[in-house]
Amino acid sequence: MGFALSNMQLTSAAFSNDGRIPGKHTGEGEDVSPALSWSGEPEGTQSFAVVCHDPDAPLIGAQGTYGFVHWALYNIPADVHSLPEGVNAYASGRTDFGKTGYGGPMPPPGHGTHRYYFWILALNAQLDLPEGLTLWQLLAKVEPHVIGMNRLVGVYSRG
Repeated sequence: MGFALSNMQLTSAAFSNDGRIPGKHTGEGEDVSPALSWSGEPEGTQSFAVVCHDPDAPLIGAQGTYGFVHWALYNIPADVHSLPEGVNAYASGRTDFGKTGYGGPMPPPGHGTHRYYFWILALNAQLDLPEGLTLWQLLAKVEPHVIGMNRLVGVYSRG
């Protein structure tokens, strides 16, 4: 299946879709991941993955990738439908900060407002993937198994 939006819904108690991400969840604040919850996954879902990507970051990788990866969390069991604030469970991928775990928004000063896409991916398999995958490695492994997905977009800018 190609990547296309489904009927799944992804929400956060911290911000609404297209709303401003609170400072607590940014690199200028406590830098903790926001609480997320989802529903409406397709029948046959065996696991989930969550990612956060900033397509507005002025970066192009050596392989032609673009933007900045802030979070990749995967190996989330199918019976889980929410993540608490500051979650420290499941497998964490490597961000563009060069570490695993969540790294909040922190666009360059004066670079304007950036959009942060939080994605939920429903997979038809339990893949038991290793820690430390980049977003692009993760997507290459999960793409054949994606049966549903959707996003929550938050915005942030530095003063």
